[in-house]
Amino acid sequence: MARPSDTKQRILDVARELFVQQGVQKTSLQEIADQLGITKPALYYHFASREDLVRTILQPLIDGGEDFLVRHEAQPEEARALLEGYFDFHYEHRAELNVVLSDLTMLTELGLVEMVVAWRDRLTKLLMGSSPTLAEATRAVVAIGGLQDCTIQFPDVPRDELREAAVNAALGALGR
Repeated sequence: MARPSDTKQRILDVARELFVQQGVQKTSLQEIADQLGITKPALYYHFASREDLVRTILQPLIDGGEDFLVRHEAQPEEARALLEGYFDFHYEHRAELNVVLSDLTMLTELGLVEMVVAWRDRLTKLLMGSSPTLAEATRAVVAIGGLQDCTIQFPDVPRDELREAAVNAALGALGR
């Protein structure tokens, strides 16, 4: 993936910050342009719409999540290693996750709900096998969702300390 220009990167950074503070729907492209000291047409030069801007911000999360799953489906790992990798992925993408959490309607509007549900199903199968019972599937959902939430919930805890605590909690939820 090509590195964005400085202006484009500045737009992404400011938009991400405003989206987290105000929500995507409450942040206008004019506000983003004003904060950057550029014109709205200059912003449109880089992004055709707010949806285009949001998709660009979230694309690393989307691509990375799919790559993570494909890699682990091709070469399954034991639960601890899988959960550690899942934690690391979400920890690295906390900024994008914060954008999503600032405006959950965006998940629906961008068609991401189905993708997230499918990812959790694939992760459940990696953790519990191809035909998990309801009890196994619910434990996996708690483990996966809780692990993901920990990367956002505890921003001031050192990464390694948080990783150890979150992975151990997820393993506990799995009954391991």
